[in-house]
Amino acid sequence: MRHLARFPLASVAGLTAALCISAVAPRAAEAQEPPRPGPERPDLSLAGADAGFVLRILPADLTLTPGDSLRLQGVLVGSNGEEVSGVEVRFQPAGGFFEGQVRPDGTVLAGATGTIPVAVVAVREGAPPVVEVANVRVVPGPAARVELSHAPARMVPGQTLRLSARVFSAQEDVRDDAASWRSSNESVLRVSSMGVVTAVAPGQATLEATAGAASATHDFDVLDVEVARVEITPGELHGRQGDVIDFQARALDPEGREIPGLEAAWTLAPGQGLLSPTGRFVGYDAGDYMVTASFGNRSASAAVTLGFRDVRRQVEVVGRLPRTLFTTEEVWLHPSGDYAYLGTGSGGDRFYAIDIRDPANPVVTDSVVANTRRVNDLMTTPDGRYMVFTREGAADRRNGLVVAHLYDPAHPVPIAEFTEGVTAGVHSSFIYEQEGHGIHVYLTNNGTGAMHIVDLSDPYNPREVAQWRTPRPDAARTLHDVDVQDGLAYMSYWNDGLVILDIGAGIKGGSPSNPQLVSWAKYDLNEEYRDVEARHGPGFIRGTHTAWRHGKYVFVGDEVFPASDVEGAKDASATRAFGNLHVFDVTDIENPVRVAWWKPDYGGVHNLWAAGDTLYMGAYNAGFRTFDISGELFGDLGAQQREMVHVHTGDMDGLVPNDPMTWGVVVRDGLAYVNDMHNGLWIIRMKPREEPVFE
Repeated sequence: MRHLARFPLASVAGLTAALCISAVAPRAAEAQEPPRPGPERPDLSLAGADAGFVLRILPADLTLTPGDSLRLQGVLVGSNGEEVSGVEVRFQPAGGFFEGQVRPDGTVLAGATGTIPVAVVAVREGAPPVVEVANVRVVPGPAARVELSHAPARMVPGQTLRLSARVFSAQEDVRDDAASWRSSNESVLRVSSMGVVTAVAPGQATLEATAGAASATHDFDVLDVEVARVEITPGELHGRQGDVIDFQARALDPEGREIPGLEAAWTLAPGQGLLSPTGRFVGYDAGDYMVTASFGNRSASAAVTLGFRDVRRQVEVVGRLPRTLFTTEEVWLHPSGDYAYLGTGSGGDRFYAIDIRDPANPVVTDSVVANTRRVNDLMTTPDGRYMVFTREGAADRRNGLVVAHLYDPAHPVPIAEFTEGVTAGVHSSFIYEQEGHGIHVYLTNNGTGAMHIVDLSDPYNPREVAQWRTPRPDAARTLHDVDVQDGLAYMSYWNDGLVILDIGAGIKGGSPSNPQLVSWAKYDLNEEYRDVEARHGPGFIRGTHTAWRHGKYVFVGDEVFPASDVEGAKDASATRAFGNLHVFDVTDIENPVRVAWWKPDYGGVHNLWAAGDTLYMGAYNAGFRTFDISGELFGDLGAQQREMVHVHTGDMDGLVPNDPMTWGVVVRDGLAYVNDMHNGLWIIRMKPREEPVFE
């Protein structure tokens, strides 16, 4: 269900070779698996080998905003400065596949912020091609909204705080504007050019932050009162790394009465941790901390001592089922727990049924062959009688969804297909049954980025009942994954972040045939992964890839791959995955708030599974990981030492020797069924933690 959407980015040399054959670019929706080892890429030395020839690209300004377009032109100029005749100029995308489209005539359609590299190739008969890459930058549109950071409504003379202002376009893309600040009454409230606010004297004032035509205001009431003393609770505390502590501070007047409506300024020293503007604290290191709350020149402090989190666990590899013919993709378990199903990629055209009744000795019982280069996703109905699996790359280009019956779970038998409107391919699907609405499949459309909802009440005749899509340019709309729980669909919408729909929860009156938007949490992918572009160049792959609701949190993973390999490297050293984990608090389902995160030092985040107090993760070339998610979650989960297990899933006997590429995991009865694309199925058990014995 939560899946790879990587396009291996060809070198300019590779694009040159491709363009000499055809000027037609492949559709971005036709996702590819990571490349298997093969011959080295063509030498670029011949491209542009004619000395003195220059390929000029027009227009000079290659900047667009989402929804706009431009048409590139290439002019080959000789050493004499004159245009060369008899030249055919061709255009093909060289990256940024999910941010826009490049047409063979040089038209670039911008859909989302980022960079769209375009290979421009001048071809002449009897001469080597001349190649240049035009980097079309897609930047946010004009400022449409300013958002102020948390601020109190009341202050007392002498109090100082710093506010920040984030500027957004109409498409909710983050701009880098520096807002200008103004106070309506400088004698009451002063504000610096950097948003530092100082309460001067009693009275009322309005603060305004402006960027372009957009602005935001906040009203302050500076009270005519003296803060005589500050109380902070709890006053002292013992805990562990990662424990979240909510401090409260009260400002008291000379008579000992609380002054209502005031908020403290919070500081932390020493130690590494996070302290919010409202007094929420988490410590990253074991040791001693002091948390201080201030109201002007009055303050109080609390002492905190944190011990080690101590959640590391030993593991046991219970069973293995190596695969060497194809890459392997999604794994799913039959509700009985007796059988697993494992998809394939790289032209596999099949999925496997596996007897796992003896986890130490998994055995393939059957394989189902279909007209598809990959079976990227598969899932059973809750009663285990039927399953669906996805198709991408069909020979006749009629992709979609296949339904199979599981009367004998060891031998699935296809019984129906659903292709209407989704022949471009289905990357992910999710089966969900709810009382009063029946059973439906929620699937992604590679061609349009829409979610299709298909009634599966009659498995032999699946029929569509609704579609839903984000209101953004078609050139960059990509829906990657769907997770459905308790009548809510959690959709990983790539450039658009996390989208939550009511499909029967009763929040917005939604149903499977009438899905309704509940909330939308978009974040800045360009800022999040600026280091990836700095390392490997523009046009890299990045987007919201998977989402999993667990308790009051939604765990969201990004899929990120660089635009190019490390120069001169090969095999496992040539490339790596990136991608971070985001944790959204959805206590207020209409206003998701990102409260925690994890940024891997190596590898990325692919598919997730949460059970109890544990989050399980396929981390691509970093292998298999698990995390302690007990209690409240806040801040950097890695710095808090919440990682429990890390298993390197490389295998010398795999399809790609000793090179892990862990896809995901399904958990049942204390066993983690982990699929590695490069070498098949692992069955892993975390051992119970042994408590230390003290004399």
